[in-house]
Amino acid sequence: MGKLSATSVKAATRPGRHGDGDGFFLVIQASGAKSWVCHVQKNGSRRDFGLGSATKVALALARERAREIRTWVEMGLDPLFERRKLQGIPPFRQAAAKVIASHGKNWRNEKHAKQWLQTLDSYVFPEISDLQVHDVTGPMIRNVLSEIWLSKPETARRVRQRIGTVLDWVYASGYRDSEAPVRAVTKGLPRDGCDFTALRL
Repeated sequence: MGKLSATSVKAATRPGRHGDGDGFFLVIQASGAKSWVCHVQKNGSRRDFGLGSATKVALALARERAREIRTWVEMGLDPLFERRKLQGIPPFRQAAAKVIASHGKNWRNEKHAKQWLQTLDSYVFPEISDLQVHDVTGPMIRNVLSEIWLSKPETARRVRQRIGTVLDWVYASGYRDSEAPVRAVTKGLPRDGCDFTALRL
């Protein structure tokens, strides 16, 4: 089957997959909707990645996106995570603001949101405010907590939990390729510190 062209894409109406080569397809639904898909296979695993609507994304751009995905897969990278990176990974402060906003509707009053922000502003933002969330590491979190671990155990407990909540949102949103490095940070802190297992949001 020959490669697709802008003319053939516009004229195509038959539902199904129309191949361009190397796992790149124009997909036409029964409704007539057209979209681009890149099919990749590596180590026995098969995945399809949507590349956008064919009415909004030009053929040349869709081919370029497909090439990027194939390259990422060959390099052992997760295309979904890499595409998120291209969209711009937020700094920690921006991610925290999104979390506070999303949880705010479930909080009984504004006081809780202000407490969240005040805690982060006092103990977390001075250290990792402008750091992109995928670069936040366990040792960085441990360093934040070490300043208040013994002197302000209740505050330290809340700081740890709130950092974890932000990074859980980050992971779920695809901005990190690993879960939050918060759970094990207490191993590097004094044993007389507070118990972090009880508090939830």
